[in-house]
Amino acid sequence: MCLQYCPAQRLRFPCTSSVMAASAQHCYFTSSAVQVHPVPMLKKAQANRALQFFKVSQNPIKLPSLKEVCDQGSLKEAFQSLGSLLKLKNSSLKLSLDGAYSPVLELCANKKALSEGQQVHAHMIKSCDLYDSVFLSTKLVFMYGKCGSLLNAEKVFGRMCHRTIFTWNAMIGAYASNGKPLKALELYRDMRVLEVPLDSCTFPCILKACVALNNVCSGTEIHGVAIKYGYNKVTFVANSLASMYASCNDLDGARKLFDSMKEKEDIVSWNSIISAYSANGQSVEALKLFREMQRMCLTPNTYTFVAALQACEDSFSDKLGMEIHAAVMKSGHCLDIYVANSLLAMYLRCGKTDEAAIIFNDLDAKDIVSWNTMLSGFAQNGLYNETLQLFYDMQSTDEKPDLVSLINILAASGRLGYLLSGMEVHAYAIKNGFDSDLQLGNTLIDMYARCGCVNFMGHAFEKMPNIDFISWTTIIAGYAQNNCHTRALELCRKVQAVGLDVDAMMVESILLACGALKCVSLVKEIHGYTMRRGLFDLVLQNAVVNVYGECGYIEYANRMFELIESKDVVSWTSMISCNVHSGLANEALELCHLMKETNVEPDSIALVSILSAVAGLSALKKGKEIHGFLLRKGFILEGSLGSSLVDMYARSGTLENTEKVYNCIRNKSLILWTTMINAYGMHGNGKAAIDLFKKMEGERIVPDHITFLALLYACSHSGLIDEGKRIYEIMRSEYQLLPWAEHSACMVDLLSRANRLEEAYHFVNGMQSEPTAEVWCALLGACRVHSNKELGEIAAKKILELGTENPGNYVLVSNMFAASRRWKDVEEVRMRMKGIGLKKNPGCSWIEIGNKVHIFTARDKSHPQSNEIYQKLAQMTEKLEREVDYVAQTKYVLHNVEEEEKVQMLYGHSERLAVAYGLLKPPEGTPIRITKNLRVCGDCHHFIKLVSKVFRQVLVVRDANRFHHFEDGICSCGDFW
Repeated sequence: MCLQYCPAQRLRFPCTSSVMAASAQHCYFTSSAVQVHPVPMLKKAQANRALQFFKVSQNPIKLPSLKEVCDQGSLKEAFQSLGSLLKLKNSSLKLSLDGAYSPVLELCANKKALSEGQQVHAHMIKSCDLYDSVFLSTKLVFMYGKCGSLLNAEKVFGRMCHRTIFTWNAMIGAYASNGKPLKALELYRDMRVLEVPLDSCTFPCILKACVALNNVCSGTEIHGVAIKYGYNKVTFVANSLASMYASCNDLDGARKLFDSMKEKEDIVSWNSIISAYSANGQSVEALKLFREMQRMCLTPNTYTFVAALQACEDSFSDKLGMEIHAAVMKSGHCLDIYVANSLLAMYLRCGKTDEAAIIFNDLDAKDIVSWNTMLSGFAQNGLYNETLQLFYDMQSTDEKPDLVSLINILAASGRLGYLLSGMEVHAYAIKNGFDSDLQLGNTLIDMYARCGCVNFMGHAFEKMPNIDFISWTTIIAGYAQNNCHTRALELCRKVQAVGLDVDAMMVESILLACGALKCVSLVKEIHGYTMRRGLFDLVLQNAVVNVYGECGYIEYANRMFELIESKDVVSWTSMISCNVHSGLANEALELCHLMKETNVEPDSIALVSILSAVAGLSALKKGKEIHGFLLRKGFILEGSLGSSLVDMYARSGTLENTEKVYNCIRNKSLILWTTMINAYGMHGNGKAAIDLFKKMEGERIVPDHITFLALLYACSHSGLIDEGKRIYEIMRSEYQLLPWAEHSACMVDLLSRANRLEEAYHFVNGMQSEPTAEVWCALLGACRVHSNKELGEIAAKKILELGTENPGNYVLVSNMFAASRRWKDVEEVRMRMKGIGLKKNPGCSWIEIGNKVHIFTARDKSHPQSNEIYQKLAQMTEKLEREVDYVAQTKYVLHNVEEEEKVQMLYGHSERLAVAYGLLKPPEGTPIRITKNLRVCGDCHHFIKLVSKVFRQVLVVRDANRFHHFEDGICSCGDFW
């Protein structure tokens, strides 16, 4: 026999080509089934035994050197030592074959070195000593089982004439460890039938199979057998039994077993029960056990610390987590990578990212789990930029990202809207074969959805080899959130067609689509479906309230809201938002008071809705109260909350406070810049709006369509014609933004207000797209002001042809006919409105006095102080007529009535009633603030100017167009509104 070196394996071993051939001949049998009954042994001539000289020796040689070499873990050195021993041919030496092969086979098993183990097996067959040794055959079964080669383990096991309990344990362990738990149980039953005596090592193997099958019944039977033979008192058997009960979700059984142990000094027992409670989400009990173990002065090991740290699952247990960290440092386990990774996970779960970063940076040897733990922790704590930066740092090391890394990076890219970053990760996943993974595919869909890339999202979904319910839910949500509402509904129908049940999350996405489509019939259908299927949890109840509100069915929303028993902040926010969107700002504020009485504190989203309601009412005092609440509660004035506060002050008529809040906000978003520009325009300060736009460009903030709309609005209401035309051109040429119909309407309004009606008409005719009703209304309004009947007639005709659903447009046409005393045409327009179910919005004005908003309509007498209000108004009118020669301008009354009645109609306008009420008890040193839902009429505008002069009172009036600041007989609009 010679020694050959195999370059492929880089090991030296006793082998020839004939040995490998013999291995194939004698080892790889045709039957793959385990033979329970003895089978004939393979016969071979004894005279040709290569190792016969080891059988007779007067001076036996012990093999401590080979055992020591194997203990050191070097396969190459172990094979060299084995080869040297097998070359000995002195018949006076006696070598134990069991002692020679056993440590090498164990080393192959531990290293999972299947190829090397097969080479040893081949040599054992060649030497023909294998089948004389039950011990070595058992070692082979064990080795093949550890290396995952069940077929070879079965063949060796099946050829054995004699088997010990160790052989049976090895085969059962091989099945249990390689995903064949049912075969492990079958083999155990065969063993019991053959009455093979059990030993303590049988139980951990077979109990592991019970865990894999989640078969607590079989586990309980085996527990009975252990009790019968007295093995339940063996510590590691008891630990295996406790672990089985815990893994099968029978914590009571596990705890009873643990409590029945008389001696609890084995750390493994404590680790098992602590891990059981931790894994089943019972963190408090797990930590109690950890405390109890400490009181018994037992020294925790790596597994103890890992289990205890896993139980510290939220911010409430961070203090105990820090105590465990201190114990780790004291015990010296801080160098253990498993404990270090558990510490990272604990701190990140508790939101302590800085502490986790310190531990991570101090780690000398980071593994892939360390990197992934940090990536997941940063992403889950909303630190998406930090997640990407950490990933870049990871790429600079030798550690390659795995599937978990990619999923976290995709999630962070999606949250940040970084499409290119997400696409790079997608490409890497395809290149490295990760793209077929189901979870990664679902994360890809979500990333593309959040980046607004609907086409790529759909493509990623279609390319997935396997899809689950989460895939369907994610793609439907993606379409619904990206305004592809019809597509979302189509996919929902497909889900039902393939036989999957729609769950609450999918219903929420479908409701979002229905709300956007204003399809209330489908909303009702889904509402009924959720109730029938028992899906109607609080989240869906809130969603149904919200979608009814979006569809304009405020009564349905209110009924649904009242049916919610345990209303949370989302419930209140949904109902408040419904009222705000329906123009019921007063009702929204009433809900705010009720929410306060139920001790539900508003969050930032609720406060945005409340501020919107306050802004709609111009309720400055209430707005200041909310501002104070924000400061007391430590809310950060950024994002939508900061923009809403700025908008509230602007729409409440105090530009000074608007500027103060705006200047206090450090991180100014595009929305905030746009809000401030709109605030200047609303108050007629067009030049300030343009200056702010230039400053925004200097900060390299890219404007959008809404920004330019606010700018054009500001120019229109300040008479800045040339500036408005220049901004319109900048939008199209420099920023490549195609004008919306609203931009065109602003340009028409800008030109028309300056009486450049022919130019405005030319602009309308030159529009690339068909002019909308709003564009023609802008022209018609100016034609009525400047008495251009010819163009007005054209504009009115176009509006009626377009058939708008906005009642205000029909009112504008009707008013033009009324101004020309064409009463028959007025009646036709009104009948047309009635035929299509449209009603004129009644004019109303309101004023905030004494923590309450008081609302007035024309000739309203519903107010408790109505008599006093009308008396005050009569006194005011008489004084104006006497001191400044006020005369009512009846041309603003567009009704076919007598002149005297027209005068009385003017006197009863809602804004005058609000002014009179404000002057009953005028506030000292502060303006009277009034809001009107329609454009203030010309006579009332003149009336309020005279009031400010005669009564020396500053008045701030907000109408549908803009703010009017009246002081000493002058209005800030310059009579240009």
